[in-house]
Amino acid sequence: MNGPGATTALLTDHYELTMLAGALADGTAQRPCVFEVFARRLPDGRRYGLVGGTQRVLDTIARFEFGDDELSRLSESEVVDKQTLDWLASYRFSGDVDGYPEGELYFPGSPILTVRGTFAQAVVLETVILSILNHDSAILSAAARMVSAANGRPIIEMGSRRTHEYAAVDSARAAYIAGFATTSNLEAGRTYGIPTAGTCAHAFTLLHDDERSAFQAQVDALGVSTTLLVDTYDITNGINTAIEVAGPDLGAVRIDSGDVGVLARHAREQLDSLGAKDTRIVVSGDLDEYAIAALRAEPVDAYGVGTSLVTGSGAPTAGMVYKLVEVDGRPVAKRSSHKESRGGRKGAMRRHKPTGTALEEVVYQPDKQWPQMSDNDRDLQVPFLRGGQPVADPPTLEQCRKRVKRGLVSLPWEGLKLSHGEPAIPTVFID
Repeated sequence: MNGPGATTALLTDHYELTMLAGALADGTAQRPCVFEVFARRLPDGRRYGLVGGTQRVLDTIARFEFGDDELSRLSESEVVDKQTLDWLASYRFSGDVDGYPEGELYFPGSPILTVRGTFAQAVVLETVILSILNHDSAILSAAARMVSAANGRPIIEMGSRRTHEYAAVDSARAAYIAGFATTSNLEAGRTYGIPTAGTCAHAFTLLHDDERSAFQAQVDALGVSTTLLVDTYDITNGINTAIEVAGPDLGAVRIDSGDVGVLARHAREQLDSLGAKDTRIVVSGDLDEYAIAALRAEPVDAYGVGTSLVTGSGAPTAGMVYKLVEVDGRPVAKRSSHKESRGGRKGAMRRHKPTGTALEEVVYQPDKQWPQMSDNDRDLQVPFLRGGQPVADPPTLEQCRKRVKRGLVSLPWEGLKLSHGEPAIPTVFID
């Protein structure tokens, strides 16, 4: 993981520098260009996407520079020639970047990020921009579906053991923006200030000679507000023992296996009969948005989600691409079958009913025609960088969380369904 201040320049593909070398050699490197990030389609079964990782992209661009170590590596491995090495030695991005704010909804064709600069300056950023946006948007979009399914009940992010150790940190960040309550990942807590939570695993119970000793040790260390894992052995006996040890003021019990809906129902009845009416029930164990939705009618107070979160719940990438759409002010477009792109720099606005419900995404070319806007419509792109410098202070995670919430409220109710269907609103292109 690149820590604060560390260069991000080698978080790129070899072919980015191959193109750079060719363009420097033939004199095209300094031609002004526009690149755009967009998704041709949403992942299968999804009705909307949410933009994640924007601020991480901007932070990465600020640290994208080639020091002596990076240049030596490129020279020794003969990735590029001396002319290119000399050019890279002074590289700093000095172009402009506009895009959708983090936490904003997006749909097929939305111009999520627009990068303007010379070909040389912009092309080398492709890989790192896409790696961040594709990962964080996939996690954020999946997490938002889980939050919607939970219908106000808190979700704990606990996927660190199911993904790359540093991807886990940024997955926790994306999940928090989507509306998760806490994360189990301490590095995410340190780096991003996300609230952390966690108690004990089955190993702690198995360490002790019996379940009672394990529960007593945990309560002695953490107090009666802790959450006791009651399904290491027999769950009915586990709940009885938990209340005998902690008393009726026990904070919560956690169920991590089996048919958690049925078990939660029985656990609620048992806890109530023991006088522990305020003891919460937390469930975990391979949950995703569909499982959470199926548990909505059960007496579950909180969910723990791991594997499905950090893998995007079946869609680990958002499928975004970074395409050249303008050269010297002239629109250019790829026409390959199934990989078409639309030429020219684009802007976007979203139309809404007077009630605030979104109607359509309108993508237009600001150099040609601006669509007529009403008081209910909203421009989507905002300026991020001008001359390589930030235009404004970055939003807080809380501001991003509010943007996600506002966006989801604006969707037609059909767009929040977990079933397959068309995007929640159509994308209209004005050429």
